[in-house]
Amino acid sequence: MTDTSRNQRVAHELAHGRKILTHAEAVWNWDSPAGRERAKRRADYLVEVGRITAADHVLEIGCGTGLFTEKIFEQTHARITAVDVSPELLKIAQEKIAGVDFKIEDAMRLSFSDETFDVVCGSSILHHLDIFKSYEEIFRVLKKGGRMVFAEPNMLNPQIFIQKNVPFIKKMLGDSPDEMAIVRWKAQKQLIGIGFKNVRIFPYDFLHPSTPSFLVPFVRFLGGILERLPLVKEIAGSVIIYAEK
Repeated sequence: MTDTSRNQRVAHELAHGRKILTHAEAVWNWDSPAGRERAKRRADYLVEVGRITAADHVLEIGCGTGLFTEKIFEQTHARITAVDVSPELLKIAQEKIAGVDFKIEDAMRLSFSDETFDVVCGSSILHHLDIFKSYEEIFRVLKKGGRMVFAEPNMLNPQIFIQKNVPFIKKMLGDSPDEMAIVRWKAQKQLIGIGFKNVRIFPYDFLHPSTPSFLVPFVRFLGGILERLPLVKEIAGSVIIYAEK
């Protein structure tokens, strides 16, 4: 990745952060009844799959307004360093969460020393970045035996595929220009190539954020069934990415 390409991505994300500053949770679809349900489940997955405990030093990449920072901290009381490239979004997170160390950082060129963190995690951030470069940086800053765990959009989901690949829809729905999504087989190959072990990537989440509140229990139940069906589960809305150094 060239410096020009990296700088362009950073500029796009800074502009995106300023654009969504006053309504970030709505843009990210976390403020609806179904969105709040999805956020809770996602945070639970990050903690459970990443095995995050109070003894861990955790790096959260792309913390934004701190929605998941707060949930992870409340569950684990881990030592969390939360970073984002947007100072405006970071300021919101800092003002509402005490006990977390917030820093302005570019995930594609982290300032931290090698083998600093027990866990590196994030929600819907890798797909904004040069993913391979980000994987390399995550590997570098993880301690030996450390874990990475991320929740990201699944490219095989029909809506996400269209949203990420049709330019006018991408713009209309508020995506930043560089956003893509995860193809889990490709991600697994990349992670193993870098040196990660015990890579596990699985699709989940059939609860759409626009689901009316009265239908949330039914869709959640149905989604639990669909997530266990071969082939059908592959079009779920999100993937969890886990790997160890």
